[in-house]
Amino acid sequence: MMEALTETTWTAGDLLERLERCERFFVLDVRNRDEFERFRIEGREPLPAVNVPYFEMLELGGKDEMVDSVVAYIEQHMANQLPHALPILSVCAKGDTSEYVSQGLHRLGYASANLEGGMKAWGLHYATRAVVETPTLAVYQVSRPARGCLSYVVASAGKAVVIDPLRHLHPYLDLARSKGLTIERVIDTHGHADHISGGPALAAQTGASYHLHPYDAIHPIDVLPSTLPYEPIRDGQKFPVGQHQLEALHIPGHTLGLVAFRLDDRYLFSGDSIFVRSIARPDLGGKAEAWAPLHGRSLRKLLELPGRMTVLPGHFASLAEADDKGIFAASLDDLKQRNDGLLVLQGENEDGFVHYLLESLPKFIPEYVDIKRVNAGLLAADEDAASILETGKNVCALSQAYKVSSGGTT
Repeated sequence: MMEALTETTWTAGDLLERLERCERFFVLDVRNRDEFERFRIEGREPLPAVNVPYFEMLELGGKDEMVDSVVAYIEQHMANQLPHALPILSVCAKGDTSEYVSQGLHRLGYASANLEGGMKAWGLHYATRAVVETPTLAVYQVSRPARGCLSYVVASAGKAVVIDPLRHLHPYLDLARSKGLTIERVIDTHGHADHISGGPALAAQTGASYHLHPYDAIHPIDVLPSTLPYEPIRDGQKFPVGQHQLEALHIPGHTLGLVAFRLDDRYLFSGDSIFVRSIARPDLGGKAEAWAPLHGRSLRKLLELPGRMTVLPGHFASLAEADDKGIFAASLDDLKQRNDGLLVLQGENEDGFVHYLLESLPKFIPEYVDIKRVNAGLLAADEDAASILETGKNVCALSQAYKVSSGGTT
């Protein structure tokens, strides 16, 4: 029996809620094939989908009106590919052409909805969840679900520190406004490669100080210094946040300047070191052989921390890594038992672990070189250019993290 579908339009927020609830639906994506291969909707569970470019529907449908062509194409070429027992979500780049597809599906008796704003809106969607919220301490996880990027706001006594803010500033400004917080410091755990940092812009807009380890204020491939102002982070440096404090732990490996932050003995903001399922890759600076041993030593240093600490990572590879509240976190003890990379780390000597790292590297993303340039102030990128550079999911973890099927695709 077909599942109920009351809305004919889903926002990006609606989509996230359905993905988190593991609702069953089918995706008909009408973007070009290369766009679909690079960036698609993925859920906690495999999501059935088919990709048929819209221009093929129009050309092969052969009708004068767009919806008529869609109807004709589906009747002639897709009768056995589309389910009658599931709602169908029509998806395109910006939500325009997929609306015609959704109308055609409705005309044929399918339960169909259109993704408002298309993949552009999904890629720009943010979600903010409270990890902890008490009278003396609050930690908020700000995620960009389509990209798998995570950032944090730590607040106490009306003061806030933002860790790894993403490119768009509104989630942090809106949260600070709604909670009555003053953003005093903005911290990047490292020089990011997969996304453009919002750190310098957020600091400039709020009057906060901006902090980065000096090793990551140099582009690792160009070997040129950053042109952006920053305050250097030192290993062991303490940053007060109201009644609490963050302690910096220099853990080179993913980058030379990677820093994790310990909040009391309760939370570890691990940046790009330990994720929920996997660990970070050491090759994005172009020096995998040199950085891999550093990475292993840094991870062993983190494993010596109290096991009860909650690890709050900088990225995720799948929505399935979240808990039932949609938060990406786990205790260090728990991760020692189930994190792919940490399991290998605990069972290998340094040489064996380095071999594992180098054999587990995903494909290098060439856009990451320019993203690092933007984050160092060596290259300017307007909104359109930034969107192109950031297209698709982050690929900051080892390859095991991305071996998750997205369901049947064509």
